[in-house]
Amino acid sequence: MTESKPQSEVPEAPAKDSKASGKPAKAAKAGGRKKKIKAPSEQGRAYVQATFNNTIVSFTDATGKVLTWGSPGTAGFKGTRKSTPYAATLATQKAAEQAKQAGLRTVSVFVRGVGSGRDAAIRAIQSSGLNVTQLKDMTPIPHNGVRAKKPRRV
Repeated sequence: MTESKPQSEVPEAPAKDSKASGKPAKAAKAGGRKKKIKAPSEQGRAYVQATFNNTIVSFTDATGKVLTWGSPGTAGFKGTRKSTPYAATLATQKAAEQAKQAGLRTVSVFVRGVGSGRDAAIRAIQSSGLNVTQLKDMTPIPHNGVRAKKPRRV
């Protein structure tokens, strides 16, 4: 025969119910970690968008699918410091390391914008160990601009 153990004489605390507290219950995260991205080939592209306030770097495969990206905000910079060349360098180095882990070896760099982090980001890509095969400036330039205002009559 099996003997059953006597239950504890201390009453159990009632389970917290989301209805009783008035707050919705949080759903458990499925997965929890990002899956690793693998580049289909060793060749890819690096897009650098340098504005006056920020610098965003995206590493893609040959078809344009984004593998990794980085910006000074993700590197821990806030406010005015995001627009500095140093912040652009650190953000680019972080993104380039992730791109190398994904399998990229050679990149074509496409630069857009006139911000201060533009040259620093290009140098950071070269110094991170990625082989730069092409460098193209894609900054939009107006060919004639909008129509001028009519002259003011005084």
